[in-house]
Amino acid sequence: MSVQRNPGKRPSMFDVAKMAGVSHQTVSRVINHSPEVSDATRARVQHAIDALGYRPSNSARTLASQRSHTIGLIAGGLNFLGSVSSILAIESLVRRHGLFLAVSMVHEALCSQREFEALCHTFEEQNVDAFIFLTPTDVMLSAACRTRLPEPRVLVTSTHGNLSMSRAGGLMDAEGRRHTAIVGVDQWGAMEEVARLVARFGHRSALYFTGPLQWRDAVTRLLGWRKASLANRIASREIVCNTWNSSEAYARMNHELETIGSAGAQKPTVIVTANDEQAIGVARALHEHGLRIPQDVSLVGFDDMTGVNDMWPPLTTVRSDYEGLGTAAMREVLRLLGEGGETTFVANAHGAGLIPAEVIQRHSLGPVPRL
Repeated sequence: MSVQRNPGKRPSMFDVAKMAGVSHQTVSRVINHSPEVSDATRARVQHAIDALGYRPSNSARTLASQRSHTIGLIAGGLNFLGSVSSILAIESLVRRHGLFLAVSMVHEALCSQREFEALCHTFEEQNVDAFIFLTPTDVMLSAACRTRLPEPRVLVTSTHGNLSMSRAGGLMDAEGRRHTAIVGVDQWGAMEEVARLVARFGHRSALYFTGPLQWRDAVTRLLGWRKASLANRIASREIVCNTWNSSEAYARMNHELETIGSAGAQKPTVIVTANDEQAIGVARALHEHGLRIPQDVSLVGFDDMTGVNDMWPPLTTVRSDYEGLGTAAMREVLRLLGEGGETTFVANAHGAGLIPAEVIQRHSLGPVPRL
């Protein structure tokens, strides 16, 4: 049966039903992949859908399946590459599964429990099927765990912080724990690799620049470095930074070099920073004091930011698979919704499935300078 189309009108489910010679309920069952439709009827309905260019509305699918086909995402750290890369990967997988992603962005350090709960309730009014929370700080992780939600949730966070994963789990009710998955990057393992590589080059005296310690990434990297440097017999001293910014690292490195110079002390043979932006600030300070990288001091960063391979010398750093992290988060959502199998992780720690991070060796790391 042919159906006259009005070129200015979007085809409806009823148009599809008329062309296919079935009820609109049958069209709904086909759209929602119901097994209660024969193959022949399904093919006839699909032919009508294709011929008319019909696209089911989200509201129609919600009424038929009791699902909104919408995932709610609340994210902090939007000024940083990792969060943006993860969100792009999540959104790509959402679209491939015919779903919709609703996003709210919050300040990772200033987000209050009240604000977080209000955002969740706004999403619940949209009948979201599940939540993904990108929680880079202890404040956000605490808020995400304390919020009572009947929907499944996936937490994207680091394994360590001032709030431990066991304490974070204790903030959730029993129902929340049963419907929660946690994913992260294996940053601890990456720092172990960094320490082993640094030790192989003969370094036994290091300076470590921390990130802001309200960030879980910063704490995980710091604790991982502490343990690994000790295991590799590297004497490491810490410079505590309040930001991830190159300007702060530059100022603190200048102060450190001036202190070393005035005291006549021995400078470290390698500097390890908690992110690449800090490494850029450190490199500038070393250059201005006439110190060559790596002939006088080696330098290692973390994150493999765009452009650090074009520094001179190119920066040794850690490449985190943030796209893989976003993909894993979305796969865990599908699993919790009963629409996917178990996600394979390279490692699991503290209740989190972990995505690998790779040490990228470049020319900023060299042997200990000869005296």
